Amino acid sequence: MLQQTQVKTVIPYFNKFTKKFKTIKALSKSNEKEILKMWEGLGYYRRARNLLACSKILVENYNSRLPKSIAEIKKLPGVGDYTANALLGLIYNEPRIAVDGNVKRVFSRNMNIEEKKINFDKFIEKNKKKLFVTNHNDDFIEALMEFGALECKPKDPNCITCCLNKTCKYFKSDKKINNIRNKMIKNKNYDIFCYINKKKQIALTKNKQISFLKNFNLPEIKETNKSLKNKNWIFLKNYKNSISNLKLNINLYYKFSNKIPQKFNWYSLKDNKELIPSFTKKIFLQVSTLF
Repeated sequence: MLQQTQVKTVIPYFNKFTKKFKTIKALSKSNEKEILKMWEGLGYYRRARNLLACSKILVENYNSRLPKSIAEIKKLPGVGDYTANALLGLIYNEPRIAVDGNVKRVFSRNMNIEEKKINFDKFIEKNKKKLFVTNHNDDFIEALMEFGALECKPKDPNCITCCLNKTCKYFKSDKKINNIRNKMIKNKNYDIFCYINKKKQIALTKNKQISFLKNFNLPEIKETNKSLKNKNWIFLKNYKNSISNLKLNINLYYKFSNKIPQKFNWYSLKDNKELIPSFTKKIFLQVSTLF
């Protein structure tokens, strides 16, 4: 849940999730529909699918235990170097470092060397005798990540009160490195066409050619073509939305109809047992003003 999502956002979801699924075996007996519904609002839904798939593999093949081999752990769905190292350190107390953006920043600043110029695998291997001097490697892994998130922050780090400032070359240097990355923002214009009926239902489909949220039900969406006039559709509203590095400018259209195209199905604007991503919920909110 914490991958690409802030802790404060995750906490209520985590509490609800672990209350529902108290063991990995209980999770493995669930289904994708139930997991996705509980994940609703967190985004990056592939994480939820991978988590469910992992639970089934661990129960069936590893007696509900995490394997101790990094090679075997990395075979699990959605698990890469970062997650594998974090799991081995946190669960089995192995001397490992989960290298995320926060950890890279801590080491980079301490040496005052740009991140892109550091091979972190070689750096950790070369300095392992200095780094792994505790029997609490699980605490060390978490402390490094937390230190980068709370003290050695991307902007305005707490250098004056930092416990490492006596040895930190970034703090001492007049020529400080700059590791702040400018996120590449893409601007997109979309027209969204909503079939609705008097029962307060909206027609959704997966049959679309939109890359984001491609696995979810949505109204008809097309990239805006200014040369085309949207006849027979009533303009409702223009609004903005953001998904990751996409900034979307959306024109929302609607029409009341009892007939819908093939591969569309009716969904309630209010009571849904299916997963409704935040992007779709915003559409529902706008369309609901018609009733």
